[in-house]
Amino acid sequence: MTLAQIKAVSLPLFAKHGYEGASLSDIAQGVGIKKPSIYAHFKGKEDLFLAVFEDVLHHQVVEMEQLLEEMDRADTEKVLYAYLRANCLYFKQEDVKAAFLKRAMLFPPAALAGELRVRFLKQEEQLLASLTGIFTEGLQKGHLRPNKLNDLIAAYLAMMDGLFIQLYYYTDENHDERIAGAWNIFWSGVKR
Repeated sequence: MTLAQIKAVSLPLFAKHGYEGASLSDIAQGVGIKKPSIYAHFKGKEDLFLAVFEDVLHHQVVEMEQLLEEMDRADTEKVLYAYLRANCLYFKQEDVKAAFLKRAMLFPPAALAGELRVRFLKQEEQLLASLTGIFTEGLQKGHLRPNKLNDLIAAYLAMMDGLFIQLYYYTDENHDERIAGAWNIFWSGVKR
């Protein structure tokens, strides 16, 4: 139980203060344990940060994969739009995880930058596998104009990443309008 508590207390502290600003003392105090007790579960702060990073990535993948399993994949447009909206909604609802991920990827601790990138790209492989399936089906069914598969996926991910960053700039209502607007332009460019 303490392992989960340590990670749960660490997440908002890392999200708000970053790796450098979050202290093991504050984390231990938040859990209600002594700082040395953290070392029974983690080698140190780096190990704890990486464990939280893995949890955040894993949770997002599980949520998005579950969505795809529940969807009727007959209509490429509906699947891609629902996936885009669900991804945005996930990060709206999981704002602490979103803040943590944004900070970790945009301003990584120097000592962990390479490892974070490796772990992120490993997680992204799962996302790419799902998107490859959706876009391949869309091309085969004639829902999409002939394009290079990698180009379609890159454009979709660029839109998704841009909308993720815009979560921090706009109200929910404005962000929903931006999602719809970005989607309409994207879809008009790729549909057949």
